[in-house]
Amino acid sequence: MNPTTLKLFQGIGRYGVLLALVALILFGWVRYENFLGAFNVLSVLRYNSMFALVALGTCFVIITGGIDLSVGSTAALGSVVAALLSPYGVLPGLLGGLAAGLAVGACNAFIITRLNILPFITTLATMLAASGCALLLAGNQSVSVSYESGFTELGQGDLLGFPVPAWIALVAYLVGSLVLNLTSFGRTVLAIGGNEDAARLMGLPANRVKALVYLASGGLAGLAGVILAAQFGAGQPIEGVGWELFAIAAVVVGGTLLTGGLGSVGSTLAGVLLLGLIFNILNFENGLGWISLSAYWQSVIRGAFLLLVVAIQARLSMRNEEMAS
Repeated sequence: MNPTTLKLFQGIGRYGVLLALVALILFGWVRYENFLGAFNVLSVLRYNSMFALVALGTCFVIITGGIDLSVGSTAALGSVVAALLSPYGVLPGLLGGLAAGLAVGACNAFIITRLNILPFITTLATMLAASGCALLLAGNQSVSVSYESGFTELGQGDLLGFPVPAWIALVAYLVGSLVLNLTSFGRTVLAIGGNEDAARLMGLPANRVKALVYLASGGLAGLAGVILAAQFGAGQPIEGVGWELFAIAAVVVGGTLLTGGLGSVGSTLAGVLLLGLIFNILNFENGLGWISLSAYWQSVIRGAFLLLVVAIQARLSMRNEEMAS
């Protein structure tokens, strides 16, 4: 990729999504009463923290040139495990859901790096396996959490006037940004996505880094499942459907290349907030009575966003190839 196209991608990812986010906020502020009120702002942050965590793991995976389709089912499994352990306290519930996610991530990491199975096939298989495990553990029904143990504070509580799930997501993104931009691990992640064979020839630990990336993706999905259970008061084995598409859409809208080698943690967070605000605006429009859209339109919008940005990326890549030839 020549420097001009690289700068163009970076501009689209880092500034385009931010400009769109600011424009959307201004639109909502002008059009809707209480759009920027504390209740609506905090509700959006609380709810979208789950998707932010899943998108963070997906960001690292896609930067390496891989894909993780199992994050939605992993979150559902994590929510069930957390709910089952919630009567024993906050820490067992938290660690249980996290461990469930790490277990799925470890399976993905082993199969992809040791058995050399393509990430698409591997994570598709673990998606089905995680979904089945969640249904088996839950007995094909929602699992109520314990309200006496304080577990629900992880999803419904506030800290310094800010939702606890949003604090968790914020810390995760700060750590993720530091890791990607300031460590050798992050540089290796980018190198793998740019050219994995070249990274190996340079002596970089490609397999180890890829394994850790998929492990982190699973762990973050499991943590999202913990928040899901705590926020809604139940472990939900059939939840998480389409979460992987939301995560991919947020990551790609944020400018991360699906082919790998280029991405930004901060822009991924902006992508999550952008998609979250779009759905929030749809709810406001439904309330005004101008339109009447069901929740299923969320999937339509996610698909449209993903298709649009991928089409732009493909077009720019074709132009780059034409210029190179």
